[in-house]
Amino acid sequence: MGHGSRKGGGGMPSQRQLRVGELVRKSLSECLTRGEIIDPMLEHFVISIPEVRMSPDLTLATAFVMPLGAAGKEQEIVDALNGHKKFLRGRLGRDLTLKHTPDLRFRYDETFDEASRIDALLNSPLVQRDLHPADNDDDDK
Repeated sequence: MGHGSRKGGGGMPSQRQLRVGELVRKSLSECLTRGEIIDPMLEHFVISIPEVRMSPDLTLATAFVMPLGAAGKEQEIVDALNGHKKFLRGRLGRDLTLKHTPDLRFRYDETFDEASRIDALLNSPLVQRDLHPADNDDDDK
């Protein structure tokens, strides 16, 4: 796939986007693990960053965060991280050797919630009934 075939940015991310996204993810994770952000909202929770998606021009990094043990406070934690993005961007600038340090944006990672919802649907009695019909359906013929 050539560079010209990515009009609109709707395709799969390039290898460069994936590589830079992983470098940003690692840097942000290390910063959070070391406790470099002084914020009462963030100090009580472990925050995992499963994925960072880069814009095609590498100027914007969207970090998907998963606060562990923070049921009901996910949006507050995302807001706190977005409040510290200037500091975190400065840390990225020191950690990474990029021509331009990307702007940061934090979003709550709903992947696990969605997977749990789908799992619950698949295990519901109505779906199970359709997946395992009674053996006496053959008797109706």
